Amino acid sequence: MPDAARSADIAAARRAVADGDAVLAHVGPILEHLVATPDHSLFSDELVARIKGMCHHMAGQVLRAQAEATGEAGREAFAEKHGDALAAAFYRNPHILSHCHTLAMEWQLASRMEAQYGLDPALSPLLQDLIASEDSGVASAAMATLAAQARFAQTQRRMELPVSELPGDLFHEVLLAWRAHAGDRRSDAMIRAETKLRNAYDEASARLSLLARLVSGMGNEQAGALDLERSGVALFVTALAVRSSQSRDLAILSTHEGQSSRLALGLRAAGLTSEEVNAEVLRLHPNREVPVTIGRLSVADARTILAESRSSGIE
Repeated sequence: MPDAARSADIAAARRAVADGDAVLAHVGPILEHLVATPDHSLFSDELVARIKGMCHHMAGQVLRAQAEATGEAGREAFAEKHGDALAAAFYRNPHILSHCHTLAMEWQLASRMEAQYGLDPALSPLLQDLIASEDSGVASAAMATLAAQARFAQTQRRMELPVSELPGDLFHEVLLAWRAHAGDRRSDAMIRAETKLRNAYDEASARLSLLARLVSGMGNEQAGALDLERSGVALFVTALAVRSSQSRDLAILSTHEGQSSRLALGLRAAGLTSEEVNAEVLRLHPNREVPVTIGRLSVADARTILAESRSSGIE
């Protein structure tokens, strides 16, 4: 491609990603407002309810641990009494809130793919093939991933989020938010409860770690996970994140209809051809057209533009 044409394509892609970044920059403050406002009838009730449910569920888990450590007879009553206040503290943490938001988006997309294509949220065709692999390591990892996906489906239907499923940095942030909420009221019993929670935590067995290891273990077959209808949402966004050097949360955000340019750029950065990029974007958003300029970009240029975007630091 001539240098002038390449420069024009890069500039056009940068403008498209910048437009998307401007939208994403407002996501955190809007979410904080929505979950803290009792009347959100003008917004997506289902999405807000799911995020609030996850925050309340996490609050209940740490409060029950606290009650047990203090010798409280009624753990459930204690968690119920203090749950709203602690959940509100989680609402004010942008990292916790953002992660809950992306999990809710992932589940919404998985539910939509099930309705449109009959794609099981837990067992996709690709995962089924990996379970049947002659490589015992791959088969074992795939079975563990299937079990984790089944748990994810169950907890999302109940609008819950086990703290054991959080990434390590967010697990730490949840406990820090709990500490800050307690303030001067932090007791020896709370310290014992936190120690017990930390000792029980095993990031390696969490769903996101299992998905990342499974995709990494696919080697040259990773590109196959970028076929959404075959891989399922969980493997698709994991492979997109790994191959385009983005965080998984940002990869999920890129599946939103308003972020189709970022999705196309991520798929190109992941090594898909222009035709394959078009097919995947249209599968998600039949009314969206992929900018021709993105399809003409090299893989290296697509990765550079993503790395330069303001949203590249989203974890």
